[in-house]
Amino acid sequence: MSHDTTVAVLGLGAMGHAFAANLLKNNLSVRVWNRTHSRGDDLAKQGALNTDSASDAVSGARFVITMLPDVETTRDVLLGESGALAHLPEKGVVIQMGTIGVEQTETLIREVKATRPDVVLIDAPVSGTKAPAEQATISVLASGDQTAADGIDTVFNAISKRVVWLGDAGRGSRMKLIVNAWLIHMMQGIAESARLAERLGFSTDELWSVLDGGPLAAPYVKAKLDKIGGDEYSAQMALEWGLKDARLALEAAGDTDLPGLVRISEIWRDAVNAGLGEQDIAAIHDYLRRQTRYRP
Repeated sequence: MSHDTTVAVLGLGAMGHAFAANLLKNNLSVRVWNRTHSRGDDLAKQGALNTDSASDAVSGARFVITMLPDVETTRDVLLGESGALAHLPEKGVVIQMGTIGVEQTETLIREVKATRPDVVLIDAPVSGTKAPAEQATISVLASGDQTAADGIDTVFNAISKRVVWLGDAGRGSRMKLIVNAWLIHMMQGIAESARLAERLGFSTDELWSVLDGGPLAAPYVKAKLDKIGGDEYSAQMALEWGLKDARLALEAAGDTDLPGLVRISEIWRDAVNAGLGEQDIAAIHDYLRRQTRYRP
């Protein structure tokens, strides 16, 4: 496999791990790094090089995917004291895929350009959670200089179902927050509708039977109703990360009034503080059920 097709994946949480696995399935050369080294052990058995540092990972790569929890971590890994960016080969491509915020993304773009003018930064967060990432059915919200990132389609085709190019770098992160604001509202609505159904004597299966085949029957709704109905909240998107995204969206909104999102963020904050942060966002239903005022 030629140098130009090698991909380094920095951050092996649920999404980054899925990206690396799908890249390997598509016969790409993959180098991985995670602060907890053992997260890459199974990928190494599949053919990835599990490196000891982010710098080692990027030193032999043309493309670098960062899928890290926040801008502080992303910036530290790329630009910190032993930052990986300095070790990236000439004219490498950084594909920033985490949800780190609008202003934060724009600052990172400027810092990468100032540090390594030869490097292309593609801002490319994704729409989709753990299961779609594992199935390579996510959508990539890409932005940046596509023509300067020759070969990037090979990377995206391995990890996603579709790619939407949105213009200048940074616009992907803007759209990501819009999409996630919609998702957060939808999840809160599903949870509250399920509570109302219980109050009025219907199960989640009965609710779905009415929705099924109609314009409201989104697969996402079915998946979350199944979690609620089964009282099973293993995380596809953890509640603590949903709360983070709600806060980033409100921050990006500035003086634009989003009262629904404000209230949801308050409820989700309380649910995280109640110990539900690592569970799926559908666990907001469980939190509502625990509150006396919502019990049937």
